[in-house]
Amino acid sequence: MLSNFLYSLNLAGRPLLTACICLDCYLAVVHPITYLSKKSLTPRLLLAAAVWTVTVIQGTLAIIFEELIHSIWAMSVYVIALPVIVICDASILWTLKKSYCGGRDLHPKKKALQIITNSMVMTVISYVPPVLVYIIGKVTISDGKEFECFLAIPILTTPTAGSAIMPLLYLGNLGSLKCLRVWCASHMLTKKLPPLQSFLVQVSKRASHVARQQYDVIVVGGGHAGTEAAAAAARVGAQTLLVSQKIHTIGALSCNPSLGGVGKGQLVKEIDALDGVCGRAGDWAGIHFSILNRSKGPAVWGPRAQLDRQRYREFIQSELLSTPRLTVLEGSVEELLVTEPNPEEPGQHRVTGIRLANESHPISASSVILTTGTFLSGSLFMGQTTSPGGRIGDAPSSAGLSHTLRERLGLRTGRLRTGTPPRIVKDSVDLSQAQLHPPDSHSTPFSFLNTHTRCKPEEQLPCYLTYTTPAVERVVKESLHLNCHIQQDTKGPRYCPSIESRVLRFPGRSHRVWLEPEGMTSDLLYPQGLSMTMPPDVQLRLIREIPAMHRAEIHTPGYGVQYDFVCPTQLSPALQVKSTQGLFLAGQINGTTGYEEAAAQGLWAGVNAARWALSMPAVALSRTESYIGVLIDDLVSRGVTEPYRMFTSRAEFRTTLRPDNADLRLTLKGFEEVGCVSSFRYQKAVRVRDSLQDALAALQSLALSPSIWRKKMPDIPMSETKNTVPTGMDILQYNDVSFETMASAFPECLSPYMEFSQRLKIEAVYRPHSEQQRKEIERIQREENMSLPQDIDYLSLPVSLSQEVREILDRVRPSTLGAATRLQGITPAAVVHLLNYVRHTGQKERRPHRYRTDQREDLEPRARSTSLPR
Repeated sequence: MLSNFLYSLNLAGRPLLTACICLDCYLAVVHPITYLSKKSLTPRLLLAAAVWTVTVIQGTLAIIFEELIHSIWAMSVYVIALPVIVICDASILWTLKKSYCGGRDLHPKKKALQIITNSMVMTVISYVPPVLVYIIGKVTISDGKEFECFLAIPILTTPTAGSAIMPLLYLGNLGSLKCLRVWCASHMLTKKLPPLQSFLVQVSKRASHVARQQYDVIVVGGGHAGTEAAAAAARVGAQTLLVSQKIHTIGALSCNPSLGGVGKGQLVKEIDALDGVCGRAGDWAGIHFSILNRSKGPAVWGPRAQLDRQRYREFIQSELLSTPRLTVLEGSVEELLVTEPNPEEPGQHRVTGIRLANESHPISASSVILTTGTFLSGSLFMGQTTSPGGRIGDAPSSAGLSHTLRERLGLRTGRLRTGTPPRIVKDSVDLSQAQLHPPDSHSTPFSFLNTHTRCKPEEQLPCYLTYTTPAVERVVKESLHLNCHIQQDTKGPRYCPSIESRVLRFPGRSHRVWLEPEGMTSDLLYPQGLSMTMPPDVQLRLIREIPAMHRAEIHTPGYGVQYDFVCPTQLSPALQVKSTQGLFLAGQINGTTGYEEAAAQGLWAGVNAARWALSMPAVALSRTESYIGVLIDDLVSRGVTEPYRMFTSRAEFRTTLRPDNADLRLTLKGFEEVGCVSSFRYQKAVRVRDSLQDALAALQSLALSPSIWRKKMPDIPMSETKNTVPTGMDILQYNDVSFETMASAFPECLSPYMEFSQRLKIEAVYRPHSEQQRKEIERIQREENMSLPQDIDYLSLPVSLSQEVREILDRVRPSTLGAATRLQGITPAAVVHLLNYVRHTGQKERRPHRYRTDQREDLEPRARSTSLPR
């Protein structure tokens, strides 16, 4: 009787609960955000109770009716459980079949196979032992009582215990510990153990975290800078902790759901070349891809994508949760722990860790990266209403953090502002009255690992363009007295101004308003160009004065944010605070604006924070090799007076710093010198480099007379009287000649390189310019690579310098002579005196740096409009 009861429990309980867990795996893989935000104890409790009740009833019936046919019951269980298991497994594979084509060690398809393997193993464990025990026992032991006492009960007790504890573990995945709210899904995705065992592993990890409280790097903030910093530090090899106020907001697109643009797209390509996350996330979540500035040369093209907010956040969170050596913790940082200056090193504090709110024990670390974004003493503005916060619905960072930076560390801080437009209900807008702006017919991925984007061009959503009217200007001017945000003199982003600022600065003009979708299934539109902070009722009145939005409804009103930032001249090129060892800053806390600028800083701060913690020397990127180098050099050398945004015009050598060659510029260095690039990406970059070199050599070897070229390619606009012997590189420089055309004329030597056709065309076009710029870079390096001693006393320097120049140099303390030339207020005569002083002291150091910058303003709205139909 007892064996019948235990056998029945195993026959029903384990398969049904395995089906429940497979369903959980399906939700965790296909809908992770929904899984994390919507799950609760109640449905799981009801489901587990139902399974347990059914198994107990069946076991009781097996005792009462010993002649009960177990095969019929087993078949019923199979009919219920197996289809659920198979359908969930197939759905997981089908969903991730369309995933990005990355090559990381933890590829989503590998995760899916792990999940399916786990579920199948659990299925086998559920069915095979009871069946084998029952069949073998009945065959080998003829005495029923002997079978009952000596074989059935001992063997069936173990799987029965599993059936009894499985509901508890199933429900235990909803524990209240902070980390466990998200980690159960991540471990289902990444671990090679069954999901329930992964839960127990995470419990032990959490216990280890509480006991140890020691990391190499701690990243404060889960925005674009924080996520890139945490991932980069972990890739370098540091044990990293990412602390965010709300885990489900990690990777959230707080403002515009887009990535890239003029100058910004180059940053995304460089971040990806260094194995960053945002490029692949953009390829996964993009719903509208386009190249801006196509009317100009490829060097200043701006790759851009409109994103699905939920997909982007899902990808970022999944990527972080599957990154080795990276732990995510939900909490608010109450205090930054620093030691007092060492008497032997005057002015040098040292960071030792952080303290969380409502936590008594500190968390120690060798390096701390602050990526607080707009949350550092943040204030929200809407009309005449002001409230603390860095984003609507979220609290600001602790006042203790700001106090530590200003009072204990003595850092100079300032105040900046930004804003976001209202979100519009899509169904309330008449899009037929707006100008259609479709995506490009061919989507260009951000990531060098991807050959295509997740969303095909024919599946992508269009954007729409409309314009403001004189009535909009009238509404703005009539409501200025109701807008306390616009009345303040805090500087906002110059190239993304509010509609109030536009009207006041350019009265009588019409302004563009882009209506952009927020997701494939979202019912909201993002009206780019309508950032505003007026009262909600006035916002609605203004919106309805714009064509296509006469009946528009506002889902979420726009608002403004003011926040503290740290003057970035107090940082080293590694983004470490000069006066505090181990403290790094990245993102809007450094006075920048934009996702891409924040992500670039975060990646480089993460790299150097990890290297500092691991006792490795800092690394730097020069202005001559990357836009990231331009960004960091501008910040630490010149500082900011308004939110800094990247443009191609800020780079002196932009024909060399193209988006198509970012992998050749940075991936090899990222692997060989920095240590933040995976071997897979490095091997692919090496293959690309070797193939391009072979292709360029093949083109250069095609040295033929003009008559032969005209015979092979009749459409070449070349004179046969030309005296020189053109090569394939020379011919490819013609606008009307493509690599495909040349490959068809010379298939034997060029056809193997068809996959690099566009890159070879760009290389040919820019070859003369690249050679000229290479010589210019070498000349600049020879003339301006002298380092300035860091212990130099500018206030008493025995050279002819004005007091103003002395104070500027003493405050900023530039590391090179080239950096000194770019400081506002430094005269050419002062540079000459410094040069003579350095030569006299004999302290020289070769270091690449910037020469001169052209501050031309490449406005993205103007670039976007170049592809609009007239």
